[in-house]
Amino acid sequence: MRLDKYLKVSRIIKRRTVAKEVADQGRVMINGNPAKSSSKVAVGDELAIQFGNRLLVVEVLALLDSTKKEDADNMYRIIKEERKQRSEEEN
Repeated sequence: MRLDKYLKVSRIIKRRTVAKEVADQGRVMINGNPAKSSSKVAVGDELAIQFGNRLLVVEVLALLDSTKKEDADNMYRIIKEERKQRSEEEN
């Protein structure tokens, strides 16, 4: 499954166009390698997604072509979620 479609169907990112932009800007890694929106995602892959000052790392558990909102959480497991703190110098 394409990365942009997976991010949308799993509801990690709400819109596929936004998922495509995020991936093509180099803010998504698959198993430690930079990924484009057309990169293939497989069960067991680890995705690291950078959202501004937030990093989300998830493990892919399932690939579904479509899903209900309540089932989307079953497509991945959160490994790590962190926010980068702004340093005192930036303030």
